[in-house]
Amino acid sequence: MTDARLRHGRASLALSFFVQGVTFALLVTRIPAIQDRYGISDGLLPVFLAAVPILAGVGSVVTEKVVARVRPRVVLRWAQPVVLLALLGVGAGSELWAAALALGAFGLAVGALDASMNMMGVSLQRAYGRSIMLGFHAAYSLGGIAGASMAWAGAHWDLSLLVSYLPAVVVLLPAAFIGSRWYAEGTDEELDKGGEAVKGAGAVSFRLLLPLCLVMSFAYIGDSTVSNWSAKYLQDVLGSSEQLATVPYNVYMVTTLLGRAVGDLGVRRFGAVAVVRGGTVLAAAGFAVVAVAGGAWTGMLGFTMLGLGLCVIVPQTFAAAGRMFPGASDTAIARLNIFNYVGFLVGSPLVGALGDAWSYRGAMLVPMVLVLATLLYAKSFGAEPARYGGGHERPRTADVG
Repeated sequence: MTDARLRHGRASLALSFFVQGVTFALLVTRIPAIQDRYGISDGLLPVFLAAVPILAGVGSVVTEKVVARVRPRVVLRWAQPVVLLALLGVGAGSELWAAALALGAFGLAVGALDASMNMMGVSLQRAYGRSIMLGFHAAYSLGGIAGASMAWAGAHWDLSLLVSYLPAVVVLLPAAFIGSRWYAEGTDEELDKGGEAVKGAGAVSFRLLLPLCLVMSFAYIGDSTVSNWSAKYLQDVLGSSEQLATVPYNVYMVTTLLGRAVGDLGVRRFGAVAVVRGGTVLAAAGFAVVAVAGGAWTGMLGFTMLGLGLCVIVPQTFAAAGRMFPGASDTAIARLNIFNYVGFLVGSPLVGALGDAWSYRGAMLVPMVLVLATLLYAKSFGAEPARYGGGHERPRTADVG
């Protein structure tokens, strides 16, 4: 693959990460408006919210099977428009069944999109021969900031969901589809010395993948704690104003962007293991600061530390799975991606239940301990490729789509 094709492939995939960041932020930041539009009761809302990540997990499992027949770039090329159109469907409907249908389509397509994007990111990183995964996730964070800003504007001017979503979909859908023409990825076929493709790169050992699955879950438990509880914690526990309570998540998103923007340089200089260890310690320290904070500004310092620490873990977990199973990286990433949604499902209810039964300060210590457990598995981020049948891994060529 030429350098120009690699650059174009990298830019087009970064655009897809950005589009997904915008789309997801537009959905989750307007949940109260969605609830009001469809008359979803407080008792029924958790069912809707849980259904999306559950269906996303199903979508990730299905993607594992689909990419055995077609390349991940094909899945991504069609999954992203479905996600955008499903978002528009959420804004356009008026009956409860329409919300359920649109959110169901959104969840299934998001699972396929997340899995295929990260498959391609790992494949491109392998073709580049250096760390670039954090840059893709930085594009996602930038999209999240843009989407949250659009959602704030929609809420501020009391715009309907359809009016809020339509401009973004009109602009991003054709941009993503046109950008998909330049998708590029490495193959999952090995080449022998004569240039013949060798099939059957091997199976993914769940025993070897399990540490990375646990790390992925722990990271998303931490992330969902910030996204779901930072505002309530600042206002109810630390006594901030309602306006000030909205700041921590925005700061968290910005620090996530900044950390990911420079994270690849850290990986190239110090190695993935050192970067993950450093991020883990910083994130755990952030939770500790939040738990003992005496005021709102100290609490915001803790959430800032959390953003800088957690932001490096998820991209490096995907990258580590690709290194561990270079001949079956698509399968490994699809399975690992499921634990993204496991952490998302567990994190918010866990902190809420502990906060109600015990205290919210004490509840912050639980994700702290779980995130800190990443240190036990840090060596997995520098693992050598798994060996299949006693053979040796050989370099593979790249395939351009």
